[in-house]
Amino acid sequence: MRIVLSIMVVVVHSIGTSYGLEADKAFFQSEARGGVRLILPMFFALSGFLVAGSLLRTRTIGMFLGLRVIRIYPALVVEVLLAALIVGPLLTTVSLGEYFSSPVFHRYLLNATGHISYALPGVFESNPQPATVNSQLWTVPFELFCYVSLLVLVLMGGRRWKIVYPLAALVLSIGHFAFRYSEGTLSLMPSGPVSGTLLVVSFLVGVSIYMYRDQIVFSASLFWLSLAVSVILLAYVPGGDYLAQCFVGYSCVYIGLTNFRRIRLIDGADYSYGVFLYGFVVQQALMDVVPWARHWYLNTIFSLAVVVMFAAFSWHCVEKPALKLKKVLARIEDYLVSRVRSVGRAA
Repeated sequence: MRIVLSIMVVVVHSIGTSYGLEADKAFFQSEARGGVRLILPMFFALSGFLVAGSLLRTRTIGMFLGLRVIRIYPALVVEVLLAALIVGPLLTTVSLGEYFSSPVFHRYLLNATGHISYALPGVFESNPQPATVNSQLWTVPFELFCYVSLLVLVLMGGRRWKIVYPLAALVLSIGHFAFRYSEGTLSLMPSGPVSGTLLVVSFLVGVSIYMYRDQIVFSASLFWLSLAVSVILLAYVPGGDYLAQCFVGYSCVYIGLTNFRRIRLIDGADYSYGVFLYGFVVQQALMDVVPWARHWYLNTIFSLAVVVMFAAFSWHCVEKPALKLKKVLARIEDYLVSRVRSVGRAA
């Protein structure tokens, strides 16, 4: 499920990177917009479902946060450094002295901390989508906000009262609607990607589905109904973005729980995060180096061939080794839990 969604992100980005932002906007307003706008909410809903399972398997908040850090940051840091220290210097139109001394370069390095910047000095400036190295990083702050939100809900009693998760999703959705309305920036017509705040709502919906998994009926009929409602709300209904997230979450989790035949090539590996991280950078580099490939289908085919190699590198050389730190975190957790219990007995 995750690898399919990450590949679909690359396919969608083939429009903007091949033809420019106006073509990208037109694509999000085309008849395909319902399916296109479904991808990122599904990504976040699936993440919420999986992370909720991780939350319940850990005994301490520190362990939960540690697991999130080793899953997200090592691959993100490596991607940022590769883009800034290899792709940028190779493809920049300015001198290397000017490149490395530029504040733009220094700001780009802060992407590793969640402070997002898209440009590197003199890089991709003549591309159809100019001066943008990795626009996909716009979702990173919202991913981090998802984990912070989940932590807050746990501290509010989320382990005992699971009702706090759907309530939080509802409150956040209504609050976002009210804030946009008061600011005069509320647009009810479906256009462009779903907003970052509503992606967090999708995440909380995924968490809620996991928490109530024993009470929710999973059926093919409800899946097809939810999927159809999701597409209609995201494509045609004014304000549908605020109503679609529950249906999106159900559809996504149903597919995720379906036991499809596994692909032998990637069995035991998770290339989805690598595809997600490197897709846009590779597409921009391709458009810069091979201008004749500026057609969405050529862009998709050639980019995916390269992206899969980077994703494999990311998994086998960065993500998988980082996940081995789980054992270190588990030992730390065991020690802390034992210390707390011994202090409790002494008291």
